[in-house]
Amino acid sequence: MSRPFELDTLFRALTTLPGVGPRNAKLFEKLLGGPKVLDLLWHLPVDFIDRRFSPTIAEAPNGRIVTMEVTVTSHSPNPRKGLPYRVKCKDDSGVMSLVFFHAHKDWIEKQLPDRENVIISGKVEYYQGNPQIVHPDIAPVAERETLETVEPIYPLTAGVTNKTIRKAMHGALGFISKLPEWLDAAYKKQQGWGDWDGALEAVHEPESEKELLPESKIRQRLAYDELLANQLTLSLVRHRQRRINGRTFNGDGSLRAKLKEEIPFELTRAQERSLLEIEKDMAEPARMLRLLQGDVGSGKTVVAAMAMLAAVETGAQAAIMAPTEILARQHAATLKPWLDAMGVRFVTLTGRDKGKTRETLLQQIENGAAQIIIGTHAIFQEGVEFADLGMAVIDEQHRFGVHQRLQLSSKGTGVDVLVMTATPIPRTLTLTAYGDMDVSKLDEKPPGRKPVETLLINNDKLDSMVDGLARKIQDGSRVYWVCPLVEESEVLDLAAAEERFDILRQHFGKVGLVHGRMKPAEKDEVMARFAAGELNILVATTVIEVGVNVPEATIMVIEHAERFGLSQLHQLRGRVGRGGEQSYCFLVYSGPLGETAKERLSILRETEDGFLIAEKDLQLRGGGDILGVKQSGLPAFRLADLSVHGELLAAARDDARLIIEKDPDLKSERGKALTTLLYLFERDQAIQYLQSG
Repeated sequence: MSRPFELDTLFRALTTLPGVGPRNAKLFEKLLGGPKVLDLLWHLPVDFIDRRFSPTIAEAPNGRIVTMEVTVTSHSPNPRKGLPYRVKCKDDSGVMSLVFFHAHKDWIEKQLPDRENVIISGKVEYYQGNPQIVHPDIAPVAERETLETVEPIYPLTAGVTNKTIRKAMHGALGFISKLPEWLDAAYKKQQGWGDWDGALEAVHEPESEKELLPESKIRQRLAYDELLANQLTLSLVRHRQRRINGRTFNGDGSLRAKLKEEIPFELTRAQERSLLEIEKDMAEPARMLRLLQGDVGSGKTVVAAMAMLAAVETGAQAAIMAPTEILARQHAATLKPWLDAMGVRFVTLTGRDKGKTRETLLQQIENGAAQIIIGTHAIFQEGVEFADLGMAVIDEQHRFGVHQRLQLSSKGTGVDVLVMTATPIPRTLTLTAYGDMDVSKLDEKPPGRKPVETLLINNDKLDSMVDGLARKIQDGSRVYWVCPLVEESEVLDLAAAEERFDILRQHFGKVGLVHGRMKPAEKDEVMARFAAGELNILVATTVIEVGVNVPEATIMVIEHAERFGLSQLHQLRGRVGRGGEQSYCFLVYSGPLGETAKERLSILRETEDGFLIAEKDLQLRGGGDILGVKQSGLPAFRLADLSVHGELLAAARDDARLIIEKDPDLKSERGKALTTLLYLFERDQAIQYLQSG
């Protein structure tokens, strides 16, 4: 099954378009995020210039864009450098000036020949009571058509002008062909949408302000196509996973009962509920694919341990995979006393284990001596063979995409998968990234945790805050100090962090620094010293690893808090308040705050509910930035805006489910059209599934 022939033109190189040559192709590619004609068509206009209004000079209102035919009457070049060149012109109703800054005299004389009639277009401004247009667009009367009456305005990058984009776009629009309709006919009619090709042409020829809005019919149609491709892909993945038979884990519950006696606290209602959902999944023959969403400190590790024990009770092995070495070792430290007490044998395997040690560990995993395996992604690499892996827990899923989830399955037969994340994700984003999974939520904190007191501090008051920290440190507190890292100025930010580190070190002595350019082992070493109490303050540029647990750390200082997103700030704040002591989070900001920043920081002061914070973050920032798409593994959408198109996403999800129920191999007429849709949005994974049956 290869790509449908009618899509070929859309996958041609941008250089096949007018005005895109070898010199500017790279700039286009950088702007559009890809080298194909299709990438240009997905680049939507954000504004437009309307030249349809054509009054006389006398009737031209201030501030409106007008297009009119005028006669040039005189040129007044200004001999003094930096002053404007003026051209007078008239029609039957009056006179007006055309004003040019830094323009060449020859060019102006060629564009506006004396005593000739020309078409001019631009925004009218009144200067000393007389109308003028600064830098108008100009066309000879014979070429009136070359001035677009409505010109869409696109996001640009240095070296690419709106004119070059429009020229290329005219070429690209000619490459669109009619495609078979993949939408459900009744739904399409109910929404009042046109065909795909018509919508794509119309989105680049907006007739009004309304058509630029994400709520317009044209944009809704295109957004729905993209969301349907996303949901259909996830449904196909899920269907395929379910078809690979799972196995039933009906343990006798003895180990789980023991663990409940071992742990020094009662499980919360949310933990009990999630455990029931997981145990029910594990007892069924279909494979479990479940996401466990829990806010920072909501007790995911205990739930994961219970789930692993359910597999171990039946004689199978279980594994838990963390994104970094330090987190893997931390899981091992948390689980060790519990597993030891129950006589469950476990090993920890990370990339650091080499030579003889590694061989011994691999042997224990292969012969089943190790019942639980804790580690980094090293445990799923080539050369690691399990005796009988039945259950895998993946921690901090957003570091691993759908591909890694599938890789796991190949390490055992019908492996049940539980994915954990401490990043509360809004419902809409959960659907787009984890639509192939069922979701359990831990939305309560264990009793006895005190809320973190969150304070806003102006940068000017930093010194007095540092004096306050000295007193806290004497009482045994430890402090995280976060400096923001912004990609564009990594070097500057690193310098700022190093400078902060130097200042604090002079003041306090025992201070550590971790930043993104350090080797993992170096980072781990500094973190370990902080956890052991050898350092009082840890300065960090990168967001401190999610999940690192230092109960003695009770103070979090975040510099330039206005630069962080809400979810990020919430994650950082969650690093403190993990013991019984009162904890504090200082949000240090500089300068007057914008409205959004104000709202962000005040929401943070009002609530510690991560799910509520995630929804607010989506409203304030839109879907693309919520977790920083690049580092989150969330799909980036070109046409859909999840903060607006949430309803469409839910509809696409229901539609995808029905399609898979009726026609899982997409063999029907609509199924074939949907295959074209998957090719159009380059959902290669779904296509591979269809090909492999």
